[in-house]
Amino acid sequence: MNEALFRLVMGGVLTAQFGFGFIAVTALLKAVLERRPRWAHLTSEDGSGSGRLIPDRWLRIGGLSRNSPSFRERESLLAGCGFTADAAIYALARRAAVLVLGSAGTSAALSTGFLSALGLPPMALTAVFLLAATVCWRDKPLLEAFRQYRGQRIMRELNAVSSQLLYFAGTSMNLHVKLMRSVPYTTVIRSDLQRLLGEWYHDAGDAIRRFKLRIGTPEGAGFAETIEALRLHEDEAYYDLLKERVADYKIKLELARESRKESASYALFVFAGAPILYTFQIFIYPWVQEGQKLFQSLNS
Repeated sequence: MNEALFRLVMGGVLTAQFGFGFIAVTALLKAVLERRPRWAHLTSEDGSGSGRLIPDRWLRIGGLSRNSPSFRERESLLAGCGFTADAAIYALARRAAVLVLGSAGTSAALSTGFLSALGLPPMALTAVFLLAATVCWRDKPLLEAFRQYRGQRIMRELNAVSSQLLYFAGTSMNLHVKLMRSVPYTTVIRSDLQRLLGEWYHDAGDAIRRFKLRIGTPEGAGFAETIEALRLHEDEAYYDLLKERVADYKIKLELARESRKESASYALFVFAGAPILYTFQIFIYPWVQEGQKLFQSLNS
């Protein structure tokens, strides 16, 4: 009975592996052989250059829906992480990874004798597969942490770009040249900013809107709105608004710095506690044991 169940499970796993391998090879050949349109970022459905959307029937097969709260939440998280493609690609890949890793972990748990004969540790493989499946299933904390990290880096660079725009406020340069002079002060958003400048004279309004979608953070959206206002009306009042945003960036960056210091102090406290416990176990605990034995002998 166990051998028949093992063969059935292994057959299912092999079938799934061959199926996913065929899909991967097909997608790779399609990506290599299919020529991408030159102006795909101007013709995409959402304007961010993400290309075509995954068909809804694929989502129904995977048990997903674009209108579900969990899908919309992950879509927002992925946008904050800089993922500009269709969020359904990530959702389907996540479901497939959970299914494959969970099946592999179950197969490893049911085939301990076979894996031991091959010289492989069955318990370790089971733990690794199940842990990886759990990480894929409970991915929101990781996405949230990466979005927060990326948002802080973007905020720091937007602060630098905004300071440069304020520096060039009284000059005769237009906004495009001012932004171009600010590119060397960026790292994370450099490609997005260069793309914005490249699309500027095609349609500046749509270029700014696509830039806002690609950044995917509240600070990026506010910066894009300020840039749009400066493009339409080169007025001193909008530079005052930019000064307020710079001050707001500095406050948020200072709060983030204090939060990192506090987290680091907690981590150092935990790391410092380990040697103390080790010292207690090596030097003090034997004396405690001897004292207990002495009191027991006196009581008896």
